[in-house]
Amino acid sequence: MFRRPSIPAVSAGDVPDEAFLLDVREDDEWAAGHAPGAVHVPMMEIPARLGDIPADRDVFVVCRVGGRSGQVVAFLQQNGLDRTINLDGGMQSWAAAGRPMVSEDGGAPRVI
Repeated sequence: MFRRPSIPAVSAGDVPDEAFLLDVREDDEWAAGHAPGAVHVPMMEIPARLGDIPADRDVFVVCRVGGRSGQVVAFLQQNGLDRTINLDGGMQSWAAAGRPMVSEDGGAPRVI
């Protein structure tokens, strides 16, 4: 009866190397490990930073497991950013797929 709109999603292995990756996790999660070249905008800052998100290219949105990023994709699409795609499984699937990661806290990159 009540269906949620379909959120476009892609697996970690299908994200192009040169993709715009928007990481919406919290600061501590980002510091522990993230994709090189990703752009960090915590989920709660998204409404105030819509202008920082490109509308002219695909934007792959990532969190830890895909829940928060799915909500962000829905919000962005409702605000005219139609080229947003959820990273299915989040950074956990990114790490499991062997995709590159870096950390900001001096430790080995990890997903927390």
